[in-house]
Amino acid sequence: MNATAGRVVADRYELSHLVGQGGMGQVWTAYDRRLDRRVAVKLLRPDKVAGHEADELRHRFVRECRVTAQVDHPGLVTVHDAGSEGEELFLVMQYVDGADLADHLAGHTPYPWQWAVAVAAQLCAVLSAVHAVPIVHRDLKPRNVMVRQDGTVTVLDLGVASVMDADTTRLTHTGTPIGSPAYMSPEQAMGGAVGPYTDLYALGVVLHELLSGDVPFAGSTALGTLHRHLYEPPLPVRRVRPEVPEALEALVLRLLAKDPQHRPDSAQEVYEHLALLLPARGTPTGRAQDPTRPFVRPHAPWPDRARTPAPRPAPAQPPAQAGRPDVARAVDEVKRLLGEGRITQAVDILGAILPTAAEQHGERSPVVRTLRRQYAATLMDDGQYRRALPELRRLADERAAEAGPADPQCLRHRYDAAQCLEQLGEPAAALAEYRALLPYYENQYVAGDPDLAHDVRRRVGHLLLALGDRPAAHDTLARLLHDVERRHGPGHPLASDVRRTLHWLGRMHG
Repeated sequence: MNATAGRVVADRYELSHLVGQGGMGQVWTAYDRRLDRRVAVKLLRPDKVAGHEADELRHRFVRECRVTAQVDHPGLVTVHDAGSEGEELFLVMQYVDGADLADHLAGHTPYPWQWAVAVAAQLCAVLSAVHAVPIVHRDLKPRNVMVRQDGTVTVLDLGVASVMDADTTRLTHTGTPIGSPAYMSPEQAMGGAVGPYTDLYALGVVLHELLSGDVPFAGSTALGTLHRHLYEPPLPVRRVRPEVPEALEALVLRLLAKDPQHRPDSAQEVYEHLALLLPARGTPTGRAQDPTRPFVRPHAPWPDRARTPAPRPAPAQPPAQAGRPDVARAVDEVKRLLGEGRITQAVDILGAILPTAAEQHGERSPVVRTLRRQYAATLMDDGQYRRALPELRRLADERAAEAGPADPQCLRHRYDAAQCLEQLGEPAAALAEYRALLPYYENQYVAGDPDLAHDVRRRVGHLLLALGDRPAAHDTLARLLHDVERRHGPGHPLASDVRRTLHWLGRMHG
């Protein structure tokens, strides 16, 4: 990577100081020439992890940055810009003045348990907003968390790990999962489907580290560390820190459950448990980077001194009432926006014109059906799986009523709905939907598309891994490997991917 101080990225961001470096890239402080402000720039080299898939990774990177930029929460770093330049991807973020949580922990040992609770509660607030999108962070760890001077916590790298990790954990050519082994959940380590439960496990690791001073599972190699995640129980933190409340220790152990179904249901639930342990409101200590301060004195100015309030602006006038949209013109606008990659705007226009189109042409007309299919597909492409799911189910039900449940279009809508469930962190529901689809593909009701059946079987295997049923996952993936090799040969990308997962499964059992 040829980044140096003084280099200008995208004709705008002048690199200043290197502040972090890893296997996938570098983080720099930089100067935004256009807006005259300091920013942080992350440079990524996709070829370091993706090889021949670099072009696809670039596409996913820009899409993921667009999706994550929509998450509005004060605990998330603001994304200003993203793109590619030469062989590098760049991500421009808000500059955060503070210390990362790893350095914060190192500078305050032993870490007060009240501080640990306050950090975890703030992380729960962020994760709750992120999971509602839905997005899974996939790489929550102290180096990706900043503690500001006023004690508020900011999460970094949302979406970057998701891009580097596609829809399941991909193994590199060395057989090592992409991510941070010390914070990786069992299902992520095994290549299973990830969901909000994956981030909750990582939160448990972080909380255990803050309380005990060390991660619960460590090893001399990545494989050794992941083996301990899979098979060893964590050390209860009260054996190291007896002053830690029993309720807090119990919560950490629940977060670190091997089976995702035994963990708390949501970040919201974890927050409610932590809220009972937060300090009462009062006078802050005045120390910088005290993470309890946002709870002790919520929304107080920092530093604690009187400020003259800024004059309030005059209220904005409401926009003029828009007329009825022109459906044909709106469709042309949607095509243009999609061609330019402006998916969020296309979604808004499609959602706005559907009622008018239904009124003009009829709810079941070909025009409205086409628009609704486009709307559902665009919602998925924009990462809005929660909104896409009911649209897809409705489309599938209507098509099944007209053409039968084996109709290819009906099956495609159901397949997309299953993908939404997977992305929404509902592995059991997604698994049931994929399994219901399999007989149609395997009995060749859908002619000429056996590769889709292979994809469904791969997803079933990964979801079984996520649900902790490793024997069934191994059996599913082994049978899939045999069929793929027989059809396409051993060098097919899907065969290689499944073979790596099976190899990893075998090593972890060995």
